Amino acid sequence: MSVVLSVSPQSPDEVVVSVPAASAADVGKAAEAARAAQPGWAAAPPAHRSAALHAAADAVAADAADLVALTVREVGKPVTEARGEVARAVALLRYYAQQVYDPAGAVHEPSGGPGLAYTRRRPRGVAGLVTPWNFPLAIPLWKAAPALAFGNAVLLKPAPQATACALRLAELVTPHLPEGLLTVLPGDAEAGQAVVAASDVVSFTGSAAVGAVVGSRAVARGVPVQCEMGGQNPTVVLPDADVESAARQIAYAAFGYAGQKCTATKRIILVGDPAGFTDALVAAVTALACGDPAAPDTTVGPVIDEAARARVLAAADSGVAAGGRLLTGGRAADGPGWFVAPTVLTDLPAGHLLQQEEVFGPICALSRVDTLDAALDAANAVRYGLSAAVFTADLDAALRFADGSAAGQVKVNAPTAGVDFYLPFGGERDSSFGGREQGKAAQDFYTSLRTVTVAPAGR
Repeated sequence: MSVVLSVSPQSPDEVVVSVPAASAADVGKAAEAARAAQPGWAAAPPAHRSAALHAAADAVAADAADLVALTVREVGKPVTEARGEVARAVALLRYYAQQVYDPAGAVHEPSGGPGLAYTRRRPRGVAGLVTPWNFPLAIPLWKAAPALAFGNAVLLKPAPQATACALRLAELVTPHLPEGLLTVLPGDAEAGQAVVAASDVVSFTGSAAVGAVVGSRAVARGVPVQCEMGGQNPTVVLPDADVESAARQIAYAAFGYAGQKCTATKRIILVGDPAGFTDALVAAVTALACGDPAAPDTTVGPVIDEAARARVLAAADSGVAAGGRLLTGGRAADGPGWFVAPTVLTDLPAGHLLQQEEVFGPICALSRVDTLDAALDAANAVRYGLSAAVFTADLDAALRFADGSAAGQVKVNAPTAGVDFYLPFGGERDSSFGGREQGKAAQDFYTSLRTVTVAPAGR
């Protein structure tokens, strides 16, 4: 029997949880239970589903302090961000508890005379959710809460590094749901593949490589699928930007939680040379508190594991070898834990890894161009299109950037990192596949639309 082992990234000798990995047979049994529970849940009055989700929210809120501590311990998230994630988890459950009352269709005039034509939404059945470790509470719930709200059952396969968080979340939520309606299935590739194979609708967040496999397998089965697969997110700084404010926000967007967010800034593109920006950026980056994620002032904790730290250090060394200049960072911290200093390089070739691919950690590249058009070309010259930002006081320039950006999320005078749970979320190109997540878009994904035409009898 294989085992899922989750350790603390700041203290790798500490085992957070060790549990048996779900086999394909285990997933099959969970899917059978989900299919048995789902019809009754879907047929229940909206008020019943709403009350269950509100009760789940109450349970999560009551356990907030322990959930924060567990999130810090298992994935190394700085405690301030961990508190924000728990608050978001509660808000997600309450938001979708209200969405059960949204319209489930529309009435139309029939084309053939007297009668009735209408549309009505219905749940898809069993939702298979494959989630990452970096938001171990929020991402499972921004998928599971709408799936449940609209009458589906859920099979949740979390990343191995976030197993304890997912299991604790299930302990809090499942007592308020019918038995078998939501099951957490710890494991790695085998469990994930089995969940995709057993589900009627699939939602995935993770790497582009794995997302491509998940998407192709779901499409081959003919089931709806959405894949959110990361980004190589640019931030453009125009000459009229507020240098100090921009530098401070960009530093946090690039290095908060050690840069381990799909919306983190990975490229900074200066138009011209905004006076003092580079110095202000380096000062803002070096001022970030790095270290123990349980400390209240920490912004940059560890990366998730040894391999992640090795990738960041290798990318920094590669950049210097390619002619780039290291502005700050590029070194591992002493002592236990997978800590690496926030790293900024400049003067890199356009085709370098750090200019093209996502390195999931505290590292980014800075470059310069002469015009906004050149900045847009550089921002869009990657295979991803998740999040992008521009800092400027010029409204015309801001709107030109928003219209010309290839990203699904565009920020003006705000960091690339961070999303609002009540707005649609997703990207373009290799960042996303399928429909948008969150907000009102979730209903479109987790339900199908039936069209009904009724004519008078004996016409």
